[in-house]
Amino acid sequence: MKADLHIHSNFSNDGKSTVEEIIEAAVNRGLGCIAITDHNSFEAYNLVKDNGKVIVIPGIEVSSKEGHILAYGIDRAISRDMSIDETINAIHEAGGVAFAAHPYRWWSGLGEENTLNFNFDGTEALNARSTARDNKRSKTLAERIGKPISAGSDAHDPEYVGDGMVEIPDDIRTWQDALKAVMEGKAKPSSTNRRATVTIRYGVKSIVEWIFRGFKRM
Repeated sequence: MKADLHIHSNFSNDGKSTVEEIIEAAVNRGLGCIAITDHNSFEAYNLVKDNGKVIVIPGIEVSSKEGHILAYGIDRAISRDMSIDETINAIHEAGGVAFAAHPYRWWSGLGEENTLNFNFDGTEALNARSTARDNKRSKTLAERIGKPISAGSDAHDPEYVGDGMVEIPDDIRTWQDALKAVMEGKAKPSSTNRRATVTIRYGVKSIVEWIFRGFKRM
C-alpha cells in the first residue's frame, strides 16, 4: 500500500488544496493511505476521516521554536512555538508520535544536531519538496538514528500528492494499522526531489513571506 505521510490542505496558510481535492488526487495516484499534516491546524482530519476511499492518519505539522515537527496519531491540535521537548511531550500527551520533519531545510528544518539530540519517535527521511542533496542527507541521518522512517510529498497543491510516499503492507485496514507498520519499521520510503530552479524561486518566496510574518516560522 502506498501512503503519503505529509500533505497540506487549505487549512494551512500556504496550502491550496481542498480536502476533497486531496482525496481525489490520492485515489488517482493509487494511494491507500494519507496523512494531512497542516501547519498548526487539525481541522482537516474530521472532514476526511470517514471518506470511505483512503485511510487517513490524523496528523499535524507543528512549528516549534526550533523547526517543524510532524505529529501522527494525535487526537487534538498541538500548540505552536514551544521548545522541541515541550512539543514532543505535547504530542505524546495527545496520543501521538513525533517525527523530525525535513531536518535539513534551512528555514524550517530542525537541523542535524536537534534531530540527533532530542527524543523523536522517528525521522522524515524523504520529502518531495526537498532537494536531492537534502533528501540524501535526511535518509542517511534517519538510518543512522535507527528509528522509524516516514516520507511524503509535502504537497500544497493537488497535483503533487503522492510525489513522496512510503510503501506499507497491503493488508492494512485502519490508520492505527498503518501507523503501527511505520513504527515497526515496515515503511519503505521513496520520493521525487525539488529541482534547483524551483528551489531558488521557492526560497525567495519563503523569505518574503517570512519577512511579512514578522520573522516568524510558518
